[in-house]
Amino acid sequence: MFFYNLFIYCLQLNSPNHLHLIKINTVKKHLLPLLLLALSFAGNSALKAQSTLYTFDKSIALPGDGGYDYLSIDLVNRHLFVSHGTSVNVIDLKTETVMGSIDNMQGVHGIAIANEVNKGFITDGKNNAVVVFDLLTFKTIATIPLSLKGPDGIIYDPYSKKVLAFCGDADGCSVIDIKELKESATIQLGGGPEFAVSDGKGLVYNNLEDKNSMVVIDSKTMKVKATYPLAPCGKPTGITLDPVTNRIFTSCRDNKGMSVVDASTGKVITTLAIGAGVDAVVFDAATKLIFCSNADATTTIIKQNSADDYQVVQTLTTQYRAKTMALDPVTHKIYLSAPKFDLTAGANSRKVLPGSFTVYVYKMN
Repeated sequence: MFFYNLFIYCLQLNSPNHLHLIKINTVKKHLLPLLLLALSFAGNSALKAQSTLYTFDKSIALPGDGGYDYLSIDLVNRHLFVSHGTSVNVIDLKTETVMGSIDNMQGVHGIAIANEVNKGFITDGKNNAVVVFDLLTFKTIATIPLSLKGPDGIIYDPYSKKVLAFCGDADGCSVIDIKELKESATIQLGGGPEFAVSDGKGLVYNNLEDKNSMVVIDSKTMKVKATYPLAPCGKPTGITLDPVTNRIFTSCRDNKGMSVVDASTGKVITTLAIGAGVDAVVFDAATKLIFCSNADATTTIIKQNSADDYQVVQTLTTQYRAKTMALDPVTHKIYLSAPKFDLTAGANSRKVLPGSFTVYVYKMN
């Protein structure tokens, strides 16, 4: 109706009865604002039409109960690894069905993948160890005891060809040799480590949750090279990076934000509002979308327009306390895990319904 009325008005302005009464400046005065308004309306309509970028695809039920934490994808073999109590469940990404598990641990957290040696590495937090398994058979190869307590997050750094296990109880990091399968060094970080990411060029970035800061580790020397304060980010958790723009994306729980950080200087470029109880953040380099998974049953999706320009494009409804996530850059699907909770016990219930642990799959439209 708006465009119809605008069209009729334009015809009236240009009719013979009006042309001799209205000068061209008057036409511009009346018509230009309406044209601008029409363009703005069209732009807003297009933005709204694109607001449902992701939708629910399917759920994958997993056996057993217990806690849950990180998810990790083996892109070479197309497997999704899901931490789950004392086990890691394995899902075939080609069929999105359960195909196996790595068992007999005491308390699983993170999973790191080193395809060049066909090995995966799991932090067994309660055992203060890293468990090594075969990426194809899922059989346990070795259990590596750590000198630091509370291993949690873990990554593989392809530059140094080392696995780094971040130990929250010790404010440090254990470095593991992927060939000798033993702890080769430790790094003191000065705070409680959370997620970490490697740039593949000799630097590893790690959030210190209790210090509201980020440390930069030189993976050549295995020493802390710099510490970046992250204000206004409070309680930083998830972290990922875009190597093209040299920007780090860090999710912040206390201020419900995601901060964009210049990896070279540590300067916080901007902070965007996200949901409550965030844990993980992932970046899809192909679509330029950033995903922050939140415990409040939402995933905030942010579009990178340029190195320093970002906007929230969707708040995806997910599942209560589905706050960890993995992205498949091949299909662009995201995978989140969580059990169902007895919400009759209260809006913030932690009472898990037995046998309800599930991986939830969301696809791009």
